[in-house]
Amino acid sequence: MEEKKGFFRRLVSGLTKTRDSIVSGMDSIFHGFSQIDEDFYEELEETLIMGDLGVHTTMNILEDLRQKVKEQHIKEPIECRQLLIDSIKEQMDVGETAYEFEDRQSVVFVIGVNGVGKTTTIGKLAGKFHDQHKKVILAAADTFRAAAGEQLKAWANRADVEMRGGQEGADPASVVYDAVAAARARKADILLCDTAGRLHNKKNLMEELKKINRVIDREYPEAYRETLVVLDATTGQNALSQAKEFNEVADITGVILTKMDGTAKGGIAVAIQSELGIPVKYIGVGESIDDLQKFDAEEFVNALFYSSSQQEETDEE
Repeated sequence: MEEKKGFFRRLVSGLTKTRDSIVSGMDSIFHGFSQIDEDFYEELEETLIMGDLGVHTTMNILEDLRQKVKEQHIKEPIECRQLLIDSIKEQMDVGETAYEFEDRQSVVFVIGVNGVGKTTTIGKLAGKFHDQHKKVILAAADTFRAAAGEQLKAWANRADVEMRGGQEGADPASVVYDAVAAARARKADILLCDTAGRLHNKKNLMEELKKINRVIDREYPEAYRETLVVLDATTGQNALSQAKEFNEVADITGVILTKMDGTAKGGIAVAIQSELGIPVKYIGVGESIDDLQKFDAEEFVNALFYSSSQQEETDEE
């Protein structure tokens, strides 16, 4: 519980820039307008789009807000604040976010372009699962990038988990084949695969993933599959288009958003979940293993709209 509370605090401070860009803009609209009219909605629309929530998501949120204002006969702009918060939460709700793979014998693919913190994220996940007393095997199947294997090896050592592969230029499918054999022999709970992060050559990536999937279909058919894409929150809308592109080549089941701290583009978490219907499953707000946590939409929106008065109440506890 203490860890959870600590993470919420880190999330609140990590979302400072996003809060400054979205929430302060919204609050000045709520306080600045004396009535709810078209200008009011237009200003809100602009603030949300500028806050990286994306056009599609913003339209949905505002449509929902207009409806609630009408149904509840709301006259005061300030009364729209909570309605808007609720509407954002609804946009992010894609049903029960599944962490089923954590409780089953599973193969977890992690994909993402270079530079988004993919290898580090895999290392943190390995550490998390190891701390949950799960037997983890890492497959270093991103054999394209120089030093990816070494970097992953360092994380494997830190997380105290076994790693297979890591030779630059090796065939990714054969690395996975070897890792599957190890996972079966050791009765591993989770096989974590670091896969290539090349989007500029989609056809190659597609073929590679197909080949890896065939190996798993054949050698490890009983394993549950999960495919997570790592995105860098600081890239905002670019992260959203990357998610769309990866979704074309692989069956993405979840998103990991890294570098949420220190960016004003945290609103992208809302856009990804709303526009793609793919849940954000983990969120990173810093360097340490504890800074990668399961994503909770309710908690995220609460942290985003956290006010200084709530801050004082928390400090008094």
